[in-house]
Amino acid sequence: MPSDEIVLHKLQIIHESILIILDRFKDVKEPDDFMTTPDGVMRLDSIAMRLQSIGESIKKIDKYRPKLLRNYSEVDWNDIIKFRDFISHHYDLVNPEVIYSACKVKLPILKNTIEKIIKDLKNR
Repeated sequence: MPSDEIVLHKLQIIHESILIILDRFKDVKEPDDFMTTPDGVMRLDSIAMRLQSIGESIKKIDKYRPKLLRNYSEVDWNDIIKFRDFISHHYDLVNPEVIYSACKVKLPILKNTIEKIIKDLKNR
């Protein structure tokens, strides 16, 4: 599979994960909603796992097309990769406020950027 096809596939996986996260996050009104009920904790776990997956896919995209992501500076790609590493290696230290902020503030920007990259690659 040529690298462009791999990258496009990874971008589509990221986009799907973003949509799933946003759906699971829609009833979360504040960071404490993640911790006050068993459903909230399950939601936090599932969202964190998807965020980890997004970071892993971004690492792979950077491997196949190292310069591609640099063209979309509205997202701090290194922060996403570092966040993935943190979730993977220090999950017990994950702060619900950080997950909340990532979903509320960063994810909509990432969604728009991923959609733009997909469109740009398809129009080549």
